[in-house]
Amino acid sequence: MIPLDVTFDIPAAILTGLTNGSLFRNGGVIQDASGRVVMWLREVGESGLLASSSNAFMLPSIDPVTGVLNLVMQGINANISMRGFAAVTQQLDQMQGMLGITTAASMLSLGVSAMGLVVISKRLKELEHRLESVQVYLEKIDKKIDLSFYAKFRAALDLATNAFTMTKGDNRRSSALNAINLFLEAEHIYTDLLDKELVATSQIGDEYLLTLCLAYIAEARCYLELGEFDTAAQRLKKGQALINHRIETYIDLLLTSNPLMYLHPTLKEKTDLSRLTRIYQWKDSNLTENSVFELMRDKIVPPNNKTWSSQVDEWINFLPASIIEREDIKKGVFGVTEKGREEIIQKLPRALTEMESMVETSQRFTAYELEVKAISKLEISFQEWLQLRPPEPKEEQSVMYIVPSEPLDLNS
Repeated sequence: MIPLDVTFDIPAAILTGLTNGSLFRNGGVIQDASGRVVMWLREVGESGLLASSSNAFMLPSIDPVTGVLNLVMQGINANISMRGFAAVTQQLDQMQGMLGITTAASMLSLGVSAMGLVVISKRLKELEHRLESVQVYLEKIDKKIDLSFYAKFRAALDLATNAFTMTKGDNRRSSALNAINLFLEAEHIYTDLLDKELVATSQIGDEYLLTLCLAYIAEARCYLELGEFDTAAQRLKKGQALINHRIETYIDLLLTSNPLMYLHPTLKEKTDLSRLTRIYQWKDSNLTENSVFELMRDKIVPPNNKTWSSQVDEWINFLPASIIEREDIKKGVFGVTEKGREEIIQKLPRALTEMESMVETSQRFTAYELEVKAISKLEISFQEWLQLRPPEPKEEQSVMYIVPSEPLDLNS
């Protein structure tokens, strides 16, 4: 077995690699240029792995994404008194850029090890609440959401949870396989629902996307509990391909026919080219800020140009419901007036954040397969992997680092 160092302090060599660009973050893993894994990031508050006297699943007090930054800061903590708060803040901002972390969060944890069945159930409930909150509005345009599928999904999670409390191996495996069958059914249901919403450019596509992610993760989690690492990795790989394709479709909808609008003068300090570039780089890693700008150059029209208003109006008419509902335009809630155009443009920063969140979700889901492959390569049980912890737990920490003694090639 390859030795592992489990710590709350980021190793200096990895910090240097992130600084010079030789290392990069992909969801919950840090990789080198060849794709080898040099470190995992794992939340500890949500899964309760470091709790000394309780197995309860606790939600972290900070966002999973920004939580990483708090732990990164521990690596430079010793220098705070010497360098001063301003210097630390500046380095923290730089680290945020190096890790590719934005203000956008993801509903998925950094590692599959922190996505226990209870956590998945909580996330599912959050998605239900989000759909319930928008349902009232959708009913006004004669669109209904069938939430009964979520009840079936929750029942499958309950079945799986009960299965892994059973002491008899045969009963445990039989119940777990029954739960897996229900998760497979959920995957088919939500894939179909998602595809329909994407075609309709609906505002609830992201909820179905995230639900589909949870279904695949729940299935993989069951296989991990059963020790079926290869099957878990295969299912995550299949889910990754299916989900990434649909995330790209969803992002293309949010980019609209004129992505340059995200750089509208009135959005200065709310959006910028670097953030937009990261979205495009997720689709094509070879792109640079300059090449992304070149993609949009032909869309530039001076604001005082007589055709400007008509072009913006035409752009508005093709916006997806994720940005503004068709009925709002038709009923004149915003209206294609100067004020209406401005109100719609001011919705774009939120749409950009949504795209960043989807990219983060994709990267975290992708990293899950690498995590499962690592457990198999390290030749340890899933329970042993879950119990990895620093020798001296610190209550204030929310993320820990797992560092192999040598980089792991998990691409094969």
